Amino acid sequence: MEQILFRHNRPGRCVTFAEYQGEGGFVALKKALSGMSPDEVQQAVIDSGLRGRGGAGFPTGKKWSFVPRNLTGPRWLICNCDEMEPGTYKDRILLEANPYSLVEGMVLACYAIGVRHSFIFIRRGYEQAAANLRRAIAEATAAGLLGENIQGSGFSCDIDVHVSAGRYICGEETALMNALEGKRANPRAKPPFPAIKGLWGGPTVVNNVESLANIPAIIAQGPRWFKGTAATPEASGMKLFCVSGHVATPACFELPLGMTLGEIIDGPCGGMRPGSNFKACLPGGASTPYFTPAHLGVPMDFDPVAKAGSRLGTGGIVVFDQHTCMVAATLNLVKFYARESCGWCTPCREGLPFVVHLLEQIESGQGSEEHITILKEHVQYLNYAFCALAPGAMGPVDGLLRHFEDEVREHIITGKCPCRS
Repeated sequence: MEQILFRHNRPGRCVTFAEYQGEGGFVALKKALSGMSPDEVQQAVIDSGLRGRGGAGFPTGKKWSFVPRNLTGPRWLICNCDEMEPGTYKDRILLEANPYSLVEGMVLACYAIGVRHSFIFIRRGYEQAAANLRRAIAEATAAGLLGENIQGSGFSCDIDVHVSAGRYICGEETALMNALEGKRANPRAKPPFPAIKGLWGGPTVVNNVESLANIPAIIAQGPRWFKGTAATPEASGMKLFCVSGHVATPACFELPLGMTLGEIIDGPCGGMRPGSNFKACLPGGASTPYFTPAHLGVPMDFDPVAKAGSRLGTGGIVVFDQHTCMVAATLNLVKFYARESCGWCTPCREGLPFVVHLLEQIESGQGSEEHITILKEHVQYLNYAFCALAPGAMGPVDGLLRHFEDEVREHIITGKCPCRS
C-alpha cells in the first residue's frame, strides 16, 4: 500500500535530513518557488480535496482562501500540535519519525498565504517531537530552505516552536491564539474569524500537523494523484488512523480514506484480541459518538461517518469489547472534559460536572429513569456552549443513549453493572 506521510519512516529512529532529501524531500518546495505562484499552490490544495485532519474536516485550501490578499500588515500561520484528544496520538508518531514533511508543508503554506513568520504550537509532553522539529528547522535553515530569500526566490519564512501550557482547551484555535499571545486560553467570539482577525489582530490560519504534512506530496505529485490514493472516488488522500483498545495490534496506521471500519480492524489491526468480540468504538477520538457492530461496513471518510451518526474527527479509533461497561467508559470520557473545561461559559462549566454526577449515579446503581431523560436533554443543551468542547464532550453521551440505552436502563433497574456480572 502506497504511503505518503510514513514513506520516510525508519524502524526505531527518526529519518535524517539527508535521507529525507534523498527520497524527494523539499522537491515540492523548490518546484513551487521556481515555477508556481502562491495562487497556484493554493488552488492545487483546493483541487486535491484535502480536508483538515485535526478533527473538523474543513477543506484546507478553502480555509487558506479566506485570508484576504489585500489586507496590509503581517499575517500568520499556526500549526496546531496541541494533541490532547484521548485516543489520538498520530501527530506525535509522525513527528517522532519525520519532522521534515511538516516543515516543508509549512513553508509551502506560508508561500501560498503570504506569511512571513509561522508557529508550531506543540503539546508540552511532546518533548521528542519538539526536539526533532527544532533540529529540522535548523537544518532546513542551514540548507537555505527556510529563512531569508529561500532558494533565491525572494520569499522569506521563519518557523518558531512554541510549547503549550498543557491544557486541552489550548487546542481550540482561538484559545490557542490567546495562549500564544500570553493570555488565558479562553476561546474568542466568532466573528471576526481568524482569517480576518486572529493572532495579534492579523489574518491567521490554523492547520493541523497532518494537514500541513500532506502539502509537499500534493504539490510534488499533483492533486489528481493525491485524490487517487483514497479507497473510494468520493474520498481524497490517505489518513493516519491511531487505533487503540481491544484489538490484536493497536498502532498508528496510514491508510486510504474510505476503507471501512471493519477492514481497518480486521486488516492492519489483526482483528480483535483473543477472547474479545467487537462491541463498540469511538471512530474519531474521544469526542465522537460510538459506533457499534452495525457500523463495521461504514467507509471511514468524513461524510459517510457523519451520515452514520458520528464524526471521523482525528481518526482516533478506540475499540471496546463485550466486557466493557459503556456507562463507565462514557463517565471516564466526560470526567476528562469536565476537568479540561476552561470555565468560560455556563453550559460547559456547570453542565459537564452535572452530567458527570448523573453518570456516576447510574454507574453506581443509584440512578433513576429521570436521569436518562435529563441526559438526553443535556445532549441538546450543551450544543449552546461558547466553543466545541462541551458539544464534543457530549458525543459519547449521545452515542451511549442512542445505542446502549438498554444497558443504561439495566444499571438503573438492577442497581449493578450488567457487563461485569
